[in-house]
Amino acid sequence: MTIEHAMDIADAPDDDAAAEVPTEPAPTRRPRRTLRVDPTHPISSGFLITIGVLLALAIGAAVVSVAGVLVSLVLALFIALGLDPAVRWLERRRMPRGWAIALVLIAFLAVAGVVLGVVVPRVIAEVIALSQSIPDVMRDLTQTAWFQTATSTLGTDAETVATAISGFLSDPANLLALSGGLLNAASGIIGGLSSTIVVLALTIYFLASLEAMKHTFYRFAPAYVRPTVRSLTETMTESMGGFVMTMVILGALNSSVVFVTFLLLGLPYPLLLGFVAFLVTLVPVVGSVLFWVIGTTFALFSDPVAALVFALVYLAYMQIESYVLTPRLMGRTIAVPGILVLVGALLGAALAGLLGALVAVPVTACITLIVRELALPRQDLVTVRPE
Repeated sequence: MTIEHAMDIADAPDDDAAAEVPTEPAPTRRPRRTLRVDPTHPISSGFLITIGVLLALAIGAAVVSVAGVLVSLVLALFIALGLDPAVRWLERRRMPRGWAIALVLIAFLAVAGVVLGVVVPRVIAEVIALSQSIPDVMRDLTQTAWFQTATSTLGTDAETVATAISGFLSDPANLLALSGGLLNAASGIIGGLSSTIVVLALTIYFLASLEAMKHTFYRFAPAYVRPTVRSLTETMTESMGGFVMTMVILGALNSSVVFVTFLLLGLPYPLLLGFVAFLVTLVPVVGSVLFWVIGTTFALFSDPVAALVFALVYLAYMQIESYVLTPRLMGRTIAVPGILVLVGALLGAALAGLLGALVAVPVTACITLIVRELALPRQDLVTVRPE
């Protein structure tokens, strides 16, 4: 045996020693324990069902009890999102975000102060004057030829119709309930001073910490999907902010057109109708059409010719708004099919009035974006029928 051969034998691994090396067992996944309803144990199953129902009722009662707080939070968040595009615009002009937020808030408070201090008191005065003058207006209305012709054609008595309408409109509560309770909702928001202060404070907080809130939200998503979550969130917040700002601008334009038209035609209560137009036209798609009916009907009680002129003028403005103003102002918002906007606005208005209609449309847009960017591409990847 040579020396090299002896060294190779010494360096060779020992099979018995290798066999004695312990190996770590493969990790096993711990089975997940879930609560299930077992038909063979009716008592325990009934207990679990009862606990689930009671928990759902408790959660529902808690949500109802804090509904006012939730409304304030949602309203403040939407105002902050609506002001954020102006802050971003100032930031692009190299203004620090803190100074941009302060400047935007000062402008917002100035506009809100003018509305609350000048416009709202005059609108309330016109509402009171309208409720007091309704009997005289209805008496003059029954003397017009077109009203007598219309009532005789329908087979009703003009005096009976006038008395019923006068009795309904003479009540300020009924007058505030017109247009689906929009004026009532607005008076409730304006009358709640404490709620206004809370909403203002929350708006300032949301606007100042919006970027930090979004970055904290990103941390809850796994790292591999954070770019997708960040892209979708930025798109949704930018679109919602643009939508809120656009609807406020369109509402202000509608209000100005109605106020000036009523003033030039000599129709009564132009400021009141302009305020109603602002509230109603905040609802997209159906708002302008709804106020076209409301404004024309209101003008018809004073002067049929002026009502016809107003109907034509406002109809022309609606075409300009639909084909010129809305496409330009909503260029950066999410494109949503008109039927979805209409259904969302109607459902939101039925659930929470004006605020629900405003919230439902951008929420519908966000759901549409998620479906288009996540759900549909995932379905496009499925090319084999699952067994």
